[in-house]
Amino acid sequence: MALESDKTSASGTRNPPSSGIGRVWLVFVDALAALGTALIGVLMITICADIIARNMLGSSLPLVSELGALLLVMIVCLQLATTVRADRLARTEIFFIPFREGRPRAGALLSALFNLGGAAVIGGIASVSLSIFEKDYASGEFIGVTGIATLPTWPFRALILVGMTVTAIQFVVAMVGDLRDVIANRRST
Repeated sequence: MALESDKTSASGTRNPPSSGIGRVWLVFVDALAALGTALIGVLMITICADIIARNMLGSSLPLVSELGALLLVMIVCLQLATTVRADRLARTEIFFIPFREGRPRAGALLSALFNLGGAAVIGGIASVSLSIFEKDYASGEFIGVTGIATLPTWPFRALILVGMTVTAIQFVVAMVGDLRDVIANRRST
C-alpha cells in the first residue's frame, strides 16, 4: 500500500505525506469531513426552520425527524476518517501518551493493534452498511409521508457506506505508519 501515514509527531506538528497518492488521500479524507461540516449547517437550518414552523404554524415540518436522524449518522460517518487521521479518537491518554513516550517501539505496536481493531470493527460496520444500502436501493426505500414529502434513503446510506469504508482504510493506513515506527525504532536501538 503506497499510502503514507501523516500522524502527528511528538512535537505536535503533523507530518504530511510525501507521495502523490498520500496527498490525494489526505485531500479526499478532508473533503469528506468538509462535506460533513456543511451538513451540520444543513441540519441546523432544518432544526431552526422546524422550530419556527412549530411556533408559527402549530405543527412540525415534514421529514425533519427522519432527515435529522439520517443526517446525524451521516455526519459522524463522514468525519470519522479525519478524526482517525488526526489521532483524535478517545483513548486512555493518561496511560497511552506516557507509555508511547517512554517506550516508543512498544507504544507504536500498541497503537498498531488499536488501529487493527478499529479497522476490523469499522470494516464490519461498512460491510453491514453495504447490505443495507443494497436493500434500500433495490426496494426504493424512502423516508417521509407519501403524498406530502418523501426522500429516498439510498443516497444517505451511500454516504454512510463511503464514510465507514474510508475510515476502515484510514485505520489501516495508521496501522502501517505505526508498524513503520516499530521497524524504525528496532533499527535505531
